[in-house]
Amino acid sequence: MRHWLMKSEPSTFGLEHLKASPNRSTLWDGVRNYQARNMLRDDFKRGDLAFFYHSSCAEPGVVGIIQILCAGYPDPTAFIRNHPHHDPKSSRAAPRWYTVDVKFKRELKRIIGLAELQNHAALAAMPLLRRGNRLSITPVSAAEWDYILSLE
Repeated sequence: MRHWLMKSEPSTFGLEHLKASPNRSTLWDGVRNYQARNMLRDDFKRGDLAFFYHSSCAEPGVVGIIQILCAGYPDPTAFIRNHPHHDPKSSRAAPRWYTVDVKFKRELKRIIGLAELQNHAALAAMPLLRRGNRLSITPVSAAEWDYILSLE
């Protein structure tokens, strides 16, 4: 099992939106970065866990845990005309973008904010904390996963 960190803006799709989804699950659509796409397509597996991270908000940070329900598959929103994630260069025969289905597992006992994460030497290698990193999906090592959970 691998661990991930998946960012979303809470005003667009936050942890509360996931909790309100049918069966508390949905597809993680709209990823439009090739490096993140490659991870979704090649590396995500059923049963993996991810931190749900709120970004671009008053208090960015880790807010919950989600479970990956399936391996990556073509993002169907890329094929829907008039959808905000539509990509006319993506086709079912040659999909450009991928997604996974995720399910709410639990909220963290408290938000573990970006500023707090930055203050722990044990987390210094996390891609999230690297200067200039803007990926919405990043891997989290087992040691980083356990350390963040210990901060709850």
